[in-house]
Amino acid sequence: MKTKDVRLLDELERTLRQGGLRLVYQPKVDAVDGSLVRVEALVRWAHSELGAIPPARFVPLAEQHGLIDDLTQWALRTALRQWRDWKAAGLDTSVAVNISAISLEQLDFPDLVERLCRALSVPTDRLVLELTEGATQPLINMMDTLTRFRIKGVGLALDDFGTGYSGLMQLRRLPFSEIKIDRQFVTELTTSRDDQVIVRSVIELAHGLGLKVTAEGVETAEQLSLLRALGCDLIQGYLLAHPLEADELVAWASRHKRRWKLLTRPSDEKHERQRIGA
Repeated sequence: MKTKDVRLLDELERTLRQGGLRLVYQPKVDAVDGSLVRVEALVRWAHSELGAIPPARFVPLAEQHGLIDDLTQWALRTALRQWRDWKAAGLDTSVAVNISAISLEQLDFPDLVERLCRALSVPTDRLVLELTEGATQPLINMMDTLTRFRIKGVGLALDDFGTGYSGLMQLRRLPFSEIKIDRQFVTELTTSRDDQVIVRSVIELAHGLGLKVTAEGVETAEQLSLLRALGCDLIQGYLLAHPLEADELVAWASRHKRRWKLLTRPSDEKHERQRIGA
């Protein structure tokens, strides 16, 4: 193990104990009416000397060296407590938390999540757990654990769909409620016919399996209009909001209702439907 990794791991363990991490929240809205459906909780670590350390840097270390359970439980508790605060403020939404496949190796993990929800008075159907497609191969061996989450009412979303090699058979077998189209297929959606075909196919496939579809990385009104025309269910990206601090969400929701009408002018959507032959 590299010296810098050892230091970072020690710092992470200390930061977890001292409460030095925080969550920010990115909204996800209904593509039809723009209503807030969910927020995705994203962990942030601002180190006093090293600056902002991205999750892609410290989460793998946590997975490899026994800290991932502590990190996951901290994120769940923090997000669920915040949901309760939003609810008290009159904002009714759900919250998504990213989890590691390693956490699913614990047979009692679904029970632990259910206990957290019960202790914090959060209905289980207001929680969605997100897993990356790259983790689906070991997840096939954890079908019972995933199924127990669905029985308990917890949603399961497959993140970054289209970037891995899980295969359609595995998608059919795994009890997901939602898939998220990776941003790489959204970035050039308005100019790439290939990306349009892929996104349309993914949406039709997901709907055929009874799944909702989220497009992430939406940054322009043109992308939004095309995704609406293709029948995408949920939208997430910088066009709507950058990740927000918890106390910013209520004010954002109020502004968003007015802004949504400007983003979804009927003439734009009609043009996109004609362009793609929908």
